[in-house]
Amino acid sequence: MSEIEVIVGRVGRAHGIKGDVFIDVRTDEPARRFRTGATLQLGEKRRPVTLAAVRWNKGKLVVSFEGAPDRTAVEQFTGELLYDRVSESELPSEPEEYFDRQLVGLAVRDYAGIERGTVAEVLHLPAQDVLSLTIDAEERMVPFVQALVPTVDLDGGFIQLAAVEGLLEDVE
Repeated sequence: MSEIEVIVGRVGRAHGIKGDVFIDVRTDEPARRFRTGATLQLGEKRRPVTLAAVRWNKGKLVVSFEGAPDRTAVEQFTGELLYDRVSESELPSEPEEYFDRQLVGLAVRDYAGIERGTVAEVLHLPAQDVLSLTIDAEERMVPFVQALVPTVDLDGGFIQLAAVEGLLEDVE
């Protein structure tokens, strides 16, 4: 079973003086990735770091790392990305949810089933997720909602869009 590397967060500012830091979560499943005792990889060099403690504070994730006992020790990590290795076959815990890696690269079909392009990126915006599509060498943005993207067929390798005017072309 092969594994892939995924970004799960970015180390934020220190919290207090005992080595806690805020984490800018970059995963839909923080409880799966951030557990006391879990080892993640830190920064470009993928330095292994073990989570000594994990908790939530006013809706923000706070962690401490083994071997980093105080504020001075963790401040060097600020801004660094955190990575995890996961099974390529791992699925989200909820049905009708998808990991970005499952969507990027899928073919994009219009409402009639005609292939028009590919999914280039998934953008996680405050209001909702948006698919960045490459259609005829141009970028199109489509909100990732059931009304506009009624079909996601991972086995078939495509998404199919709804019959909505202006979704794939400009309307005059």
